[in-house]
Amino acid sequence: MTDQRDSAPRAPEGVDTEKPSAARIYDWYLGGTQNWAVDREFGRRMEQQWPLVRPGSKQNREFMNRAVRAALRAGIRQFIDLGSGVPTAGNVHEVVEAELPEDHDAKVVYVDYEPVAVAHATLILEEGMATEWAGIVQADMRDAKSVLRAEETRRLIDFSQPVCLIMAAVLHFVGPDDDPEGLLATYRDALAPGSWLAISQMSEGDGTGEMLEGLRWFVEQYRKTSNPVWLRNREEIEPLFGDWPLLEPGIVHLPDWRPDRKINALEAEARPFAWCAVAAKPGR
Repeated sequence: MTDQRDSAPRAPEGVDTEKPSAARIYDWYLGGTQNWAVDREFGRRMEQQWPLVRPGSKQNREFMNRAVRAALRAGIRQFIDLGSGVPTAGNVHEVVEAELPEDHDAKVVYVDYEPVAVAHATLILEEGMATEWAGIVQADMRDAKSVLRAEETRRLIDFSQPVCLIMAAVLHFVGPDDDPEGLLATYRDALAPGSWLAISQMSEGDGTGEMLEGLRWFVEQYRKTSNPVWLRNREEIEPLFGDWPLLEPGIVHLPDWRPDRKINALEAEARPFAWCAVAAKPGR
């Protein structure tokens, strides 16, 4: 049996690997490699109480991947991923590298406020020799002006050209007091015609029974932390796109947005608990 310490990734300087990190726990949910034993232990405890946390995370990541590929096919070459966490396990720059030739002109900006996520992201992008076209901004996504005006954002993003703005499984950290509609309007107003906005959001959806109770337990655990979770139903998500027309198939559950594979039984149980959609800014 392999010692977990032998397979642990290299820790960025100054990062505490003795305490669990939300960004690294999410990486473990996704099957990534940027996590330590302490992160895996915390993730397993959450999974025991709500078995859908890993399939739900996987569905969210696959939705994001499909949205990025669709944006690339539509000619978009600029991406801002808000609340990105550790950029591994199929994140935006990996999808770009897989889809485009080596001499591509795409740009990617990751945004996260967690110092541990920024440190890991910086190391990953440096080791992947991607820093010329991909970078990370340490900022709170709820402060749109700081994100949009950040030096790294301005280095990489040309706001006169279309951008795909991604908010994948992060809006549940934006509460009513944060004015989510106003926040989204600030981001939308900064983007050129032809830009895309991709959103996924945790929800009670049309879930029932033990799995719904498990989700409510999950939310209660986060309500005790500095990062409380806010669920939204379908009707609360639609206004976040403003007057941007939704792309087909509209607001749907994660595995139903332009699916490219069949889901298994456990994944089907996770389906009701999140919504997603992509909209395009008119006028181009």
